[in-house]
Amino acid sequence: MPHQGHLRKWLTAALSAVALSFGPGAVTVAAAGPTPVPAARGVAAAPYLNLHQCLYYSGSAADHFTTFVPSRDGRFLAGTNVSGTADRAPTCGSGDGNFGLIPLLSGVKALDLRAGRYLNLHQCTYYSPSANNYFNTVVTSSDGRFAAGTNVSGTADRTPSCGSGDGNYALVPALSFAKALDLTSGTYVNLHQCLYYSAASTDHFTTVEGDSGPYRAGTNVSGTADTAPVCGTGTTAFAPIPLLSGVKALPLS
Repeated sequence: MPHQGHLRKWLTAALSAVALSFGPGAVTVAAAGPTPVPAARGVAAAPYLNLHQCLYYSGSAADHFTTFVPSRDGRFLAGTNVSGTADRAPTCGSGDGNFGLIPLLSGVKALDLRAGRYLNLHQCTYYSPSANNYFNTVVTSSDGRFAAGTNVSGTADRTPSCGSGDGNYALVPALSFAKALDLTSGTYVNLHQCLYYSAASTDHFTTVEGDSGPYRAGTNVSGTADTAPVCGTGTTAFAPIPLLSGVKALPLS
């Protein structure tokens, strides 16, 4: 965040508080055994939600950002889908010439929708003070350094499960969340992607949830397919970027 902005001060305090509470290492949540999904949800024909994570980087700006669904302008793709087949490699775009794809930080997770009632979406935010740069993962990066514990389970996760980073980029607990989406409450997973940008820091970051704060994203399960992303208003430090935001309605039956 910008060095003069109030958000930087808030994050510094939040990181200090979390360090005292948790110490070094990952923020974790206990695993739960699978609970069968009610048959009425009808996922047998397409049992996998393949969550694709595409991470783009500009060397000139030292700036990463992530997409999980295609941006509204179509320049930054991500192949998230529901299918009868478990995807093993992420499908991503090549970028726009300024921002190029970083395969090592991209990833995919095939989530078996039959494994439980809840899609537990874990959003992990990492930050480098030397680069003044944030980026986010929702699935673990291909190289394993930046973990995210997104899963399907019979238990609703309340705390994010994230890696501790790689020494240069460290976890920011205050901007990391877990959201339990009840798969029995509708026929679509509406995955909302919200991009925010700081002109002062030349830095983007992405949210797919975000509690009720200024960087929230409206990801939900509903009987209606969402067609426009619902995003927070941002702050004076980081403003929303509608063209890089997006939404994808993933059918559950």
